[in-house]
Amino acid sequence: MVVAITLALLAFAASWAVVLLLLRRFGHVALDRPNDRSLHEQPVPRTGGLAILAGAALSLAFGATQLWLPLAIAAALAAISFLDDLHGIRTGWRLTVHLGAAALLAWYVLSPMHPVELAVLVLAVAWLTNLYNFMDGADGLAGGMAVVGFGAYAAAGWLANETAITALCLAMAAAAAAFLLYNFHPARIFLGDVGAIPLGFLAGAIGLLGWRNDAWPLWFPLLVFAPFVGDATLTLLKRAVRGERVWRAHRDHYYQRMIRMGLGHRATALIAYAVMGVCAGAALFGRAKPPAMQALVFAAVALLLAAMAVWIDVRWGRLYRGGRATA
Repeated sequence: MVVAITLALLAFAASWAVVLLLLRRFGHVALDRPNDRSLHEQPVPRTGGLAILAGAALSLAFGATQLWLPLAIAAALAAISFLDDLHGIRTGWRLTVHLGAAALLAWYVLSPMHPVELAVLVLAVAWLTNLYNFMDGADGLAGGMAVVGFGAYAAAGWLANETAITALCLAMAAAAAAFLLYNFHPARIFLGDVGAIPLGFLAGAIGLLGWRNDAWPLWFPLLVFAPFVGDATLTLLKRAVRGERVWRAHRDHYYQRMIRMGLGHRATALIAYAVMGVCAGAALFGRAKPPAMQALVFAAVALLLAAMAVWIDVRWGRLYRGGRATA
């Protein structure tokens, strides 16, 4: 316990120090300037992900060296994503890199496995990599998901005696908490692609590693990150059905609609934290239960999220028809 507390404090302090450095010395680098698809009004640096990665790196000194490959891949994705933040990279090239990273991880972790099953898991990790970036569009949202999501991974890893997973995820959750101090509304710094892409990748990668090591069932990562998975996936499907270009920036995510309906960044983030807590708590509760109970827990959470999506859709439709939704 003393070791865990020490790691958490060090990761928090490292991330906090890097955030301050980024704001004071590099606040002009990789600015996210407002546009017609943004929810913020002033330029904000999108380099905060570097702080979380700095804190997470400390886990290597506390038993996470077994996870060198996912950490190395995440670092490579961060470097490429930082270039994207600075200069922009074509969507096709980004997707190719993300698929390659997911394929390398899945092959190393899960081989030998049936090719079809392996391909499905590669696509799942690549999707998590991208959807985390899609959901990084409101103050405090992605940072809060990192605290709750990787905190749940750390708790499950500790229950399963998985030292490496526990150390890495504890460090990431603590580092994300320090970042969140400056990312909660009004945000002074964003994750940027340099943070969102590696976080999404690690959410999928550690999810597969925990499953391989019998720390949790395969549905566990999906339920832990269900608020992000559900919002991004349903929004993408709806846009595809409407014939829209799904890779284009937009403001149609459920969390974006909540903000535009008048809830604002703070209330939306607080509601999201409550939902994240319910999903993570349910996942931890059902992790080691009999299959029937696991299915019941998963179905209950899915029903809750579906009900919230319907409520937002109905309310959005009424406000949009009445001309009261924020443009």
